[in-house]
Amino acid sequence: MAEQRTRRRFLQATGALGVAGLAGCTGGGSTDQNTTTGETTAAGETTGTGTTESGETTRTPTSDSMTIFHAGSLAPPFSAAEPKFEKEYGVTVNREAKGSVASTKKITTQGRSADVLGVSDFRLIRDRVIPEYGSWYAIFATNAMSLQYREDSPGADEIGPDNWWEVLSRDGVTVGHADPAIDPGGYRAVMTIQLGKEKLDGEQLYDQQTFQAIRDNMTVPTGTETKLEGQLKSGKLDYALYYRSIASQSGMPYVDLQPHVDLSKLTQKYAKHYAKATVETQAGTFTGAPIAYGITVPSVAEAPVRGAQWVKYMITEPGRKILKNKGLIPKTPAVVTKDGDVPERVAKHAEAKTSVGPLQL
Repeated sequence: MAEQRTRRRFLQATGALGVAGLAGCTGGGSTDQNTTTGETTAAGETTGTGTTESGETTRTPTSDSMTIFHAGSLAPPFSAAEPKFEKEYGVTVNREAKGSVASTKKITTQGRSADVLGVSDFRLIRDRVIPEYGSWYAIFATNAMSLQYREDSPGADEIGPDNWWEVLSRDGVTVGHADPAIDPGGYRAVMTIQLGKEKLDGEQLYDQQTFQAIRDNMTVPTGTETKLEGQLKSGKLDYALYYRSIASQSGMPYVDLQPHVDLSKLTQKYAKHYAKATVETQAGTFTGAPIAYGITVPSVAEAPVRGAQWVKYMITEPGRKILKNKGLIPKTPAVVTKDGDVPERVAKHAEAKTSVGPLQL
């Protein structure tokens, strides 16, 4: 179920609020050029001079609203960033949170437009958005899988990092996760359980029989991980497999899983291990890999300058602080693709690479 944040109000700019045009960028639909007051950018937006509250002397696009499609696990940090960004840049932010696969499909198959696409698996942008719907992206955060439960969940008084699989395999235990067809949190939950039976350095957490017992207890009660918390609290679920960033913010107890299964390690050794897990869905087949969040301004953006402003905000100190406060791990500095028309205001705060550890961009 999509979370839609739409504010029908125009923010009053205090002082001279604004942002700079994207210098020297061409193509990709996310470009504009520096202009003098009253001139028009290559993206068709009229600009004027101004200064943001952070002291950036810039030019202001006349777009007074923007749209962001994003992963459910990005709802907490993006929600926290929204009022700060709106105040600084004098713009209304409209957000739609849904599983990353579903969010990507809004652009690639439903013909919808967004000024920012933020996903929990950067490969959705790399493999499904580029090159038809964009030319660049950034990796800006990482995460880990975790196991959350209530204080009265079956086995809650004994579960821990060294026996969680034994508790989850018991008769009558219900383990929820998001839908793998629309949400990376869903296919990553399945991968987490698959990896427990796979050997790493000659050792496995549990055997095939335990794996099957856990799989028999797993269910998909909702489409996105943001709904699992409520169903866990209500007692419809005993345990939920989702991101540590969500678990750490809920106030309920949770188990930090081993790097063996939590998809957190950006190394060749662990990437090779994670790749042993595969999940087939109606949306395609997904292979295990370290968790890495991606963000871009699609070429179909109607306000690409605003989109680039948001990306810049999230990869610099204000956004990194919010990401960290909401349980994610900021990538510092963010990494952008070497190919593609990366907006200048984004590029100067990121490193251009062809890979991030074992991950090929």
